[in-house]
Amino acid sequence: MKPTYTKASAGRHKIINKDSIKVIGIELKTTNENNQAVKDIPQFWEKFYVENIKDRIPNKIDDEILGLYIDYEGDFTKPYSLIICCKVSTFDEIPKGMVAKIIPAAKYVVFTAKGKMPGKLLETWQYVWNSDLDRTYTGDFEIYGQKFGNPEDSEVDVYIAVQ
Repeated sequence: MKPTYTKASAGRHKIINKDSIKVIGIELKTTNENNQAVKDIPQFWEKFYVENIKDRIPNKIDDEILGLYIDYEGDFTKPYSLIICCKVSTFDEIPKGMVAKIIPAAKYVVFTAKGKMPGKLLETWQYVWNSDLDRTYTGDFEIYGQKFGNPEDSEVDVYIAVQ
């Protein structure tokens, strides 16, 4: 039985409307089929940090890092892109090997994964995948902000675009 998205579970999430967001970062195409993303995504995050991508992104508007899930070829069981990126003010300069995307304005259900990472984040995504949310698949993202850092006690907000 799918977890029901109701006001009774409101402590777990909030609903907000958000304007479009410009981002620049690096892109990975992957899929959840055969646990491929479980293999790909940690290596991709390592690349982001080892290659110091954040410092190479021009025109950042803050220090947050986003994990953007976009360009879904269907639902969450089909291929999609993960872009590890930062919010930017302009696309005037896009470094070689990076991509620019606009996260569309949308209504989002926002979940906060809190605790030991990456376990709590994976638990949050499991909840989303098994819920009855009316997802649009136009762009979902995680925000790694000031409350992220201590792997034993971190917070990551997960934004899921919905109808």
